[in-house]
Amino acid sequence: MTMAIEAMRNGGERIKSGAIRRALNIVGWARGRAYRAYEKRLKDEIAARKLPEHVAIIMDGNRRYARKLGLSTDEGYDYGAGITERVIEWCFECGVKQLTLYAFSIENFSRTEDELEKLFELMRTEFDKICVDERFHKNEVHMRVIGNIGLLPESVIAAIRRAEASTERYTKFKLFVAVAYSGRMEIVDAMRILAHLVKRGLLAPEEIDEETIARHLYISQIEGEADAASSGAKTPVDLIIRTGGELRISNFVPWQALGNECTAYFCAPFWPEFRRLDLLRAIRTYQEREDERRQRSNSRVSKLKRLLGRDA
Repeated sequence: MTMAIEAMRNGGERIKSGAIRRALNIVGWARGRAYRAYEKRLKDEIAARKLPEHVAIIMDGNRRYARKLGLSTDEGYDYGAGITERVIEWCFECGVKQLTLYAFSIENFSRTEDELEKLFELMRTEFDKICVDERFHKNEVHMRVIGNIGLLPESVIAAIRRAEASTERYTKFKLFVAVAYSGRMEIVDAMRILAHLVKRGLLAPEEIDEETIARHLYISQIEGEADAASSGAKTPVDLIIRTGGELRISNFVPWQALGNECTAYFCAPFWPEFRRLDLLRAIRTYQEREDERRQRSNSRVSKLKRLLGRDA
């Protein structure tokens, strides 16, 4: 009798457990369907409006993501690298023509020797992957690394050069990867170039203006090109995205972003959690800010016309 009762109890628990699993599967299916429908609607919505030409992303949160899930730091970086590849492709699909990724700052050199070696190994792998990645060649991506790359190990520099050489003929899409990068140092280096030109008599001090400085920033300096105009690179940043919940831009493209009054989009997901939906939301935020700016401009023009008409 006891065994029969126990068997009935176990059978009931199995039935209950199976019902719960089926219910969870249904909820997951419904949630996934709703998510895909919302993503498609958002994609169609942003496609009908002006897109940002130049997007810059601070890929933050790899280590915190690993800690949250009880993973090693190495695994966090590996997951982040996978998302980076997907984000580049999502930008192709959305129609963004220029993307700048903040991969490794000058400050990152202060990390432990073991962590740095893992990061350098990952860089070598990812840059060598670009040489053979069909997506880069199919989409005609011109990849360029910006920053003080002379501070990097020779093996990483060699991998960077191979990747740059394999994509140098492309012009359809531009990808800049900031490695050993400092926004302040970028401005200092531009000043040094201009000072050298002045010293050689190739540039008069009174000829230096904002446009002159912009032409000598890292993003403007494409191999074999004299300036941003001839290279096709767009120096100003339209949209800057930071993941990981931090509300700062951390010395990233200060001239290009702040001088252009670009839209800043800060989101909570750690970089390995970043989704296509997050990118679409960021682009929608840019479009909303642009609409607001245009409305303010039109309002000022209308007021000025009324004032001029009254004076006349």
